[in-house]
Amino acid sequence: NRKQISHLMTVVIQIQDMERTISALQIAGLFVTRLSSTGGFLGRRNVTLLVALPAGQEELVVKTLSSVCRRRVEYVAVPMEGGPLPMPISTPVTVGGATIFTFEVERFEEF
Repeated sequence: NRKQISHLMTVVIQIQDMERTISALQIAGLFVTRLSSTGGFLGRRNVTLLVALPAGQEELVVKTLSSVCRRRVEYVAVPMEGGPLPMPISTPVTVGGATIFTFEVERFEEF
């Protein structure tokens, strides 16, 4: 017997964290659907997870995500201003972690 679903979390993570994140959420007994996505500042491949959960489980998801999704430093080429030639310089940018949106579910049916 499944618990009543009352919230849907939309979670955007880096593809490098996908397998560990999905596994950790499933071990916690949560329902996870994966969608491939692209976007963000660097236009990198991300994964969007839809996590259905009963009331009171939101903090479990946040704690799980914070333990498996990590931030990384990537370098992007930025044009150097004021130089005679448009030579790009590498600039470090912190990416990763998890972006979480939580929605209340008015109705949930499964058939």
